[in-house]
Amino acid sequence: MTFLLTSLFRLGRHWPLWCLHGLGSALGWLSFGLSSRYRRRLLDHAAQAGYGRNVALASVGQAGRLVAELPRLWLGRPVPVLWDGEQHIEAALQDGAGLLFLTPHLGCFEITAQAYALRFGARRPMTVLFRPPRLEALRDLVMQARQRPGLQTAPVSLAGVRQLMRALKAGEAVGLLPDQVPPQGQGVWAPFFGRPAYTMTLSTRLAQAGSCRVLLSWGERLPRGQGYVVHVRPLTEPLPDDAEAAAAVVNRAMESLVRESPAQYLWSYDRYKNPR
Repeated sequence: MTFLLTSLFRLGRHWPLWCLHGLGSALGWLSFGLSSRYRRRLLDHAAQAGYGRNVALASVGQAGRLVAELPRLWLGRPVPVLWDGEQHIEAALQDGAGLLFLTPHLGCFEITAQAYALRFGARRPMTVLFRPPRLEALRDLVMQARQRPGLQTAPVSLAGVRQLMRALKAGEAVGLLPDQVPPQGQGVWAPFFGRPAYTMTLSTRLAQAGSCRVLLSWGERLPRGQGYVVHVRPLTEPLPDDAEAAAAVVNRAMESLVRESPAQYLWSYDRYKNPR
């Protein structure tokens, strides 16, 4: 299994994006057709957010592309990336503040950290919260791919949280996915598209721990394999001290990003599940 997976990834790194995205779209529809549970969750979550079948079905192929593009992103040559809102990063770098990037399961969230590291990492490195893949065969491959100049990883543990805190206090950048369901005791219930969702408190703890700028970001996947656009937005709503109220602010911010391109949101992610 290890040999097969690593061989597929090393082969796929040479393929053009348009080819990988075409294959990924087919895989997405295959998963949608074979799994009634997957299909029901995707449609229900999109409907919960107020989107009809057109948006939900458009997201099926996007979810497949999310997986198929990984060999190229992890192991291949750099892909074309455009920027929208990079002036917010420049402003933070110039005044010496740390940067906390909050990115939902929207578009290609892998490219946001890579693009930052390539463009800004030499000035201020980024540390991203990292949960190893469940497949042991992929763990070493992923670790090697994500450790690159200007980009470091922190494990999902107390030591990893301390690493993130140190990076922010040193004026560096930190990135995480705040719409990822944390384990029991590490989150609070807050509305997400009108339904209670167990939401991590780590993002607000990091934002309140030191003087840093909170930026929202997501990587838009362009059609026909043309590359990506990394969008950066400031968090305009202040974070209150109350944990539940702060989590609600973060969720509203993530909702605003999803509305920019709902067809690229990962509606199949089990956002409303009970924590472990």
